[in-house]
This record gives sequence, C-alpha cells and structure tokens, in this order.
Amino acid sequence: MQLEDLPVLPRTAGVYIFRKSGVPIYIGKANNLHNRVAQHFKAGGKSGRFTREAQELEFISARNEVEALVLEANLIKQHRPFYNVLLKDDKHYPFLKLTNEPFPMLVVTRRVIKDGASYYGPYPDASAVRRVKNLIDTMFVLRKNSGLPMKKKPRPCLNFHMGRCLAPCVGQADPAQYADVVSDVQALLEGRASGVIAKLKVEMKRLAQQQDFEQAARVRDRLSAVEKLFGHEQAALQTSMSDLDFLGFAQAGEYAMVQLFRMRGGRVVGRDKRFLTGAADSENGEIIGAFVQDYYALATHVPPLILLPTDYTDAPLWVSVLSERSGHKVEMRVPLRGEKTELIEMAQRNAATGLESELSLLERRGDHPALDALKDVLALPERPWRIEGYDNSNLFGSHIVSGMVVFEGGRVRRSEHRRFKVTGLDHPDDYTAMRQTIFRRFTGSLADKLPLPDLLLIDGGRGQVNAALDALKEAGIHVPVVGLAKREEILILPERHGAQWWLAAGSEIGINRELLLPRTHPALRMLIGVRDEVHHYAISYHRKLRGQAMLKSVFADLPGIGPKRQNALLEHFSSLEDLAAAPLEDIARVPGMNKQAAQSVKAFLQVSKEAK
Repeated sequence: MQLEDLPVLPRTAGVYIFRKSGVPIYIGKANNLHNRVAQHFKAGGKSGRFTREAQELEFISARNEVEALVLEANLIKQHRPFYNVLLKDDKHYPFLKLTNEPFPMLVVTRRVIKDGASYYGPYPDASAVRRVKNLIDTMFVLRKNSGLPMKKKPRPCLNFHMGRCLAPCVGQADPAQYADVVSDVQALLEGRASGVIAKLKVEMKRLAQQQDFEQAARVRDRLSAVEKLFGHEQAALQTSMSDLDFLGFAQAGEYAMVQLFRMRGGRVVGRDKRFLTGAADSENGEIIGAFVQDYYALATHVPPLILLPTDYTDAPLWVSVLSERSGHKVEMRVPLRGEKTELIEMAQRNAATGLESELSLLERRGDHPALDALKDVLALPERPWRIEGYDNSNLFGSHIVSGMVVFEGGRVRRSEHRRFKVTGLDHPDDYTAMRQTIFRRFTGSLADKLPLPDLLLIDGGRGQVNAALDALKEAGIHVPVVGLAKREEILILPERHGAQWWLAAGSEIGINRELLLPRTHPALRMLIGVRDEVHHYAISYHRKLRGQAMLKSVFADLPGIGPKRQNALLEHFSSLEDLAAAPLEDIARVPGMNKQAAQSVKAFLQVSKEAK
C-alpha cells in the first residue's frame, strides 16, 4: 500500500485499522489521524512492514483522544492484529464478586457488569482466584451455597455446624455481625490486611481471657491463614509508602514480560503478570502500553499512584480515564531517585526471571521461540529446524579432537552427536582442525548418513568461521554459517551475496558483520545452548583420550597385563583416576581379567601413588 492510496483522513482524533485481505493486521489510535497515519509510511521497521503488506485502511472518528484510546483497546482485544503487541494467551481474566445483597456472597466470575456488586481483580489465572476464595470461604463466615439471590432454607447446612457460616438462609444471622464479616473480607480483597490482622489478634486475646479456648483456637487459625496469604509472606518488602502499583518489564526478541506489583499500606500484597508477543522492533513504551490497556481497562481498584519503568506516550490519557473511573486522582510517572526506583528495579528483576521461565516452558513444549527469532535475525530463508554445532579441544597440541552436536526443533539430539580425531597435527591449530572436521562431515560417510543442517554454528570467531567456510566451499556444500565468539557473545555473520548465505563460486571469503544481541534474546539463548553443548562434548572426548593415553603409559610397566587386557581395561575405565578408585571386584570382572590380575593392577597403582 502506498501513501497516495490512502483515503482522505480527517485531522481529528480516532482509530485507524490497516487490513490485509480484509483482516486487521495493525490497529492504532491518534489525536490527528491524517498526521499519524502518514508517519507510518515514512518510518521503517515494523511500520514499514505492515504498511507494505496492507491493502486497505479503515478509520473510525472519535470525539477526543481518550475515547479513541478506549476504542483502540477494545478493537485490539477483539481482532488481535499480527503487528500489535499482544498477550500470548488472550482470555477473560477471573474476578471475585461480592454480591449486592443484605447478606452478600463471594463468587468467581469472568464478567464485570454494573449490578451494584463489588468486584476484585483481575486475577492472573483461575488457580490464583480459587486460592484466595478458598481461604475466605474457610476462615470467614459468609454464606456459600444458599443461591443467588439468597433462597430461604428449612434448615442450616453443614457449614453452619462447622462454624463457617452464620446461616442467614434460615434467619439465624445477626445483620450487624454479618456486615462486620463482609467489611473484613472487603479489606482483605482491597489489600488492607493490617487492620484485619490487628482485629483478629484482639479478638483472640479476648476469647482466651474469657477461657473460651475453642473459639480462640478458631480465631488463631483464621489469623494464621490471613497472615500467611496477605501478611507475613510480603513482610520482606515494607516501605513508608502507602497505596501504589509499580511495574517492570523484560523483552527477548518477539516476546516480552510485564509484571505489576500491588502495594497497599506500605506492603506488597499481590502481583500480576502478562506474557506478550509481537514485541520485536517495539519501543519500550509500546510494551508497557499493551499491558496497561489490558490490565487497567479491567482493574476494579486503582491506586492513586502507578510507577512505570519507562516513559509511556499514552500515560496522560490513561490517567484521565482511570481518574474518572475510580473517582479519585490517579498519577502515572517514572521514578528517578530514592525508594521508588528500588521498587522498579525489583519489578524489572522479576520480569526478567519470569520471561526466562516462560521461554523455557515454550522450549519444553516444542514451541521454541528461537527458531523464528534465528530466521529473522540471520535473514535465513526458513526456520533452522536442524542446527549443528562444532568445537575443537586440545591440550598443548596433544589429542586434538572436534565435536559435532545436533539440535532439532530447539531440542538436543544426542543420538546424532559425533566426535572426530583430528589427524596430521602435532601443535595447536584451531583453524586447520575446524577445516578438517567440517570437510570430513560433508564428504565422508557421514554425508550419506546424516541430513544437511539448516544452520551451522561455529564456536569461535572470524578465523574459525573462515575455516568452516573454506571447507564448505571445497566440499561444494551450501549451508548457512554463524559464529559465536566467547566473552561478549558476539555473532559472527559471513558476508552475504544477495540473499544467499553461502559464497558464490570463485568469490573470496570475507567477514563483514558482527551482531551483539541482548542476553535474553531467544536467538542468542538458542545459540549459546548449542555452543555450550558442543563445548562440553568436545572437552569430554578430549579428556577421555587423554585419560586413555595415561592408562596406556601406565600399562606398559604393569606385569602380567598384555595388550588384550589393556584394551579391555581401556573400554571399562576412561581414566587412571577411575581405575584407581574402582573396587578390586569390579576390576576382576572385566573380560579377560581375574582376581590375581586385578590384585596386580591395584598393587601397582598403590606403589605408583606412594612413589609420587
């Protein structure tokens, strides 16, 4: 789509929708539709992509930017456009609802309607809301199963006899006492636990002084449960501040995590989080904005202060919306110093940890985010399903070996790992070793047994990558190659010719690109995983050969141990340390050995150890 193809756009507030084949691919809002849409066509990055793909543009006028903001949030939630930052799993979040009746009842709902009831949430998932409701059902004497609205019953249920209900359904509840219980429940759900805890302590002490120990024990159990869920668990973070929310976020390529902490009365009383997609090429404010429009569009209790980790363009608009909705002034700002910056740092750390956990879960499920990330970052023609990693290992030029590991779909395939003994070298030469290994992999027997990889990862810098490219060129193989240099974890990208990752026939090898990605980027995480696997694999093989060489040198002086027994011992023990630590019976059970030969080995090793 070109700028000249656009309809005549008004210079007023509204929402614009880019469509491809009738499907929305990006939705935005603007105070001036004409100017904002034109900016997208002049920008690069994500804006450049969706303007090129779009086939038509639709717009909806609004009275002001605040109205456009709310409309944008609703449309994004309804259509889930590809180029907007979105929740990974969009859903209707659960709330706790305290019904609007003389004797209210607490229920779980996913719909917030104007029925006079009190709503609390949204909660991040069903398990979280059930945990809170179960505690309240157990410890507070609210009615639980007398219907909505409450129906009269001929006799009280088991909850009444267990001391968990005041039985308003049979007319036995004191309205003032029930209202007092409702007040405590409301205080807990709004995050004001300290008053409830103090009240329960006073009540427990009074009952104990009256020697009503059974009732005192019930209050004690209720107090313990309230402190566990709403009090002591959060005692590690208490400040002089009162009621506020503070946010943190982390991003890794396509994915992002935003976490919100609720502080009430100077104590953190709850947390919410969202896992988002479509974050690539998005500004930090856009990621925060996606969370704000999802969470605060539904939030039932908004504090007077919301601390943000980064500036957010639409913050003033949301301040206006939330202030009007909550009935009190709401402020959104980025703290610059003092205690509030420490809160943001804590939220940022938790967001990074949460993102790491979510990405690991995706990897275990096989929905590996790194494959698409690698395709985009490396400009590959397709997702690199099969990745082979290569590394060398030696000690002062002795026992030079190389390792090859295989990952498919983001998961390690250890059955296809291979080891190579590098021949013809008596001194350290990583480049020659890498060239020999790659050439043998793609021209020897392995070339017929194993499929071609979608990507080669070389553990090393420019020299190692050049050596691998030399070998591929000599073997006549066209495979994308990337190097990963240690320390800074810099990606080494070979010079490309057009859209090809391999070198054209007769062209000179050259390296002209280096790329430094954030440590949390899925593509880098994947490559580091492959690199670490092949590094460990190559070192393990080198240590095994070195240990076997030491064993052979020891066996040369062992009486009664000929070549056959030497080979048998070498197959069972990879190092001299393993052999020395093995029990006599284990050595004697090695094929070709007997108890007498085993005793000879143990005695010889003991003498050698004492001589040292």
